[in-house]
Amino acid sequence: MNLNIKAKEQQTYDAIVVGTGISGGWAAKELTEKGLKTLVLERGRMVEHLKDYPTMNKAPWELPYGDRLPAEEAKDYYVQNRTGYTVRQSTKHFWIKDTEHPYTEVKRFDWIRGYHVGGRSLMWGRQSYRLSDMDFEANLKDGVAVDWPVRYSDLSPWYDYVESFIGVQGQNEGLPQLPDGKFLPAMEMNCVEKHVKESIAKNFDDRILTMGRSANLSQNHNGRSRCNYRNLCTRGCPFGAYFSTQSSTMPAAVATGNMTLRPHSIVTEVLYDKEKGKATGVRILDAETGETMEFYAKIVFLNASALGSTWILLNSTSDVFPDGMGNGSGELGHNLMDHHFRVGASGNIDGFEDRYYSGRRPSGIYVPRFRNVNEQRTDYIRGFGYQGGASREGWQRSVAELGVGRQLKEEVTTPGEWRMGLTGFGECLPYHENHVKLTTDKVDKFGLPTFVIDCEFKENELTMRKDMMQSAVDILEASGAKNIQTYDNIGGPGLGIHEMGTARMGRDPKTSVLNKWNQLHEVPNVFVTDGAAMTSAGCQNPSLTYMALTARAADFAVNELKRNNL
Repeated sequence: MNLNIKAKEQQTYDAIVVGTGISGGWAAKELTEKGLKTLVLERGRMVEHLKDYPTMNKAPWELPYGDRLPAEEAKDYYVQNRTGYTVRQSTKHFWIKDTEHPYTEVKRFDWIRGYHVGGRSLMWGRQSYRLSDMDFEANLKDGVAVDWPVRYSDLSPWYDYVESFIGVQGQNEGLPQLPDGKFLPAMEMNCVEKHVKESIAKNFDDRILTMGRSANLSQNHNGRSRCNYRNLCTRGCPFGAYFSTQSSTMPAAVATGNMTLRPHSIVTEVLYDKEKGKATGVRILDAETGETMEFYAKIVFLNASALGSTWILLNSTSDVFPDGMGNGSGELGHNLMDHHFRVGASGNIDGFEDRYYSGRRPSGIYVPRFRNVNEQRTDYIRGFGYQGGASREGWQRSVAELGVGRQLKEEVTTPGEWRMGLTGFGECLPYHENHVKLTTDKVDKFGLPTFVIDCEFKENELTMRKDMMQSAVDILEASGAKNIQTYDNIGGPGLGIHEMGTARMGRDPKTSVLNKWNQLHEVPNVFVTDGAAMTSAGCQNPSLTYMALTARAADFAVNELKRNNL
C-alpha cells in the first residue's frame, strides 16, 4: 500500500499540459514560470532544437528525387500530400503517415498533422494577426451559432504580451478590423509590391496593402537571431529566427526547472472524480512500450490541436459523461471550421525589368478584410483577406522549351517577367452539422478509435469565393497587370490547416463547451486553449489568438489555484 502511494506521488504534478505545439508550448511556459510543477505530454517523438533538424542546411542537390517523394512512398501520405507543398524529402519527418493514422471522410476533409514535440509550430506559415471586435461580435450581430464570451478588450493585453515575447514583424495600419500590435520593423516589400500598394491607395478607398505580419524576426530579439532570408522555415530554423516551441516557449519552460517533458505519451482520456466533480489527471498509452499509465494533477490543459483535444474529451466517457467529458450541451465535436482559400488571381506587371530583390523573404504581403466592414453586402456575410506577393520568373521557365545555345544562356542568366499574385483567405461559418465523431470500426496503429469527419463549405462560403476572385482581378487591373489569370481550387476543409471549433467557448453551458476562461463548464479544472475553443473563425490566421487565449487562461488558472477555487 505504501509503495502504491509513493508511486502515485511520483506521478503527481501541479499541472498537466497535453500537447507541445503552438498553444501547448505557451501553456508549459506560463504555468512553469508561475511556479507550477508541470508535466508536459506529447504523443509523438522528441525533437530537439538544432539536433533534430536533419535537413535544415541541405542544398537542393543533396536531396534525393529533387526533394519529392517517389510514388510508392507518397502512398503513405495520401492526405498530407493534398496540399501540394507540405511533404518533401526535406520535411517528411515532420508529417504523419496517413496509413498509420487514418480517419473516415464522409465528405472530403484534409486533416494535415505533425506528431512530435513542437507539433506544427515547426511547420506553420507564421502569419500572426489579431481578431477584432468585428470578429468577436459577429455571431451575435448575424444571429449565427452563439456569442463569443469575450471581446477584444479581454484579449488585447494578452496579444501585446504574446507578440512582445515571440517577435512579430509588421506595420501598424490603424484599421478597426485588424487591430495594431507590438511589432518589430516590417520586412521590406519589393518594387512591384510597392507599386501595387500605391495603386490600391490611389484607386480604392476601402482597402490597403501592407506587409504580412509574421512571427519571423526582422532583428535580433529575446536572445534569438534575426531571419537570414533562407525561406527554409519548415525544415526547422537553426537561428531560432521564427517562433516555434523549440526556439521560444520550451527553452523558457526548461529554464524554470519546473517542467517534466514526456514524449511518446498518447493521452487517451481525462480522469474524473465523481465525488469531487473535478478531473484528477490523465491516462496515457506509451507509444513505445504499449503500457498504460496514469498521471495526476490539480489542473489539466488540453492543447493537442482542435481535433486532438476533442478526441480526448469524446473518449473520456463515464456514467457522468456518457457522450464525452464536458458534453452536456451536445456541442462537443460540432461547429468544425477552417478557412477556405486557393482562390484569386495573378498577373504580369511591366516596367520593372531592371529591378530585382535579394534573399528569400519568408513572408508575403497582406490585404486586410474590406468586405462587410462598413457597407454590407446582401449576398453573403463576413469577409476575406488576401495573402500573396510579387516575384520574377527564374531559369526554370527554360525547361519546358528545352532551349539550347544562346537562348538557353539568356534564359538561365536573365530573370523572367514580374508576376503578382493574390490568394484569398475567407471565413467559414460555424455550422453545427459540420462535426466529428469517434468510431471503433476503423482504428489507428495503436488500436485506438478514429474520427469520422463530416464537414463541408456551404453557400455563404461559395458565394464569397466569387467575390474573392473578382476583387483580386479588380486590384490587379487597377495596377496595370497584364495576362491576368484566375483560379479557384477549393479542395476540402482542412486544407488551410486552420481547423477550429468542436469545443467552442460560449456564455451558456447549454449551448457551449467552454466558458470565457477556456474552462469546461462542467469540469472547471480542465482548460482547452487550442483551436477547439474557437467560437467563430474570422478570416485571419488564428494561431496568435490561440497563444493569447492560452496565456490568459494560464494566468487565471494559477490565480484560482492560489485561491483554492480549483
